[in-house]
Amino acid sequence: MSTTFRAVVTDIRLHSQQKERSRWQIALDHTEFCPGDTGLLRATSKSGAVLEVAVLEVEEDAGELWHATEKPLLAETEVEAIITSER
Repeated sequence: MSTTFRAVVTDIRLHSQQKERSRWQIALDHTEFCPGDTGLLRATSKSGAVLEVAVLEVEEDAGELWHATEKPLLAETEVEAIITSER
């Protein structure tokens, strides 16, 4: 069973870059993800286009949870977050 909630991207940072692959870390205004969880961030543009970004892992850094992805999302983007990992 998955958990779904809505959130807003507050910050993004480049975590690593190797050849043509980048890994990003995204912070949300609130999250129900826990370290080690995986899932999905789904953003819908004003035109109705949907972008789905896989959350590969969640890490804590200086008290903030960062959601690791291979695609960036802009700050202030509203997302539907879906936790798919079993707890």
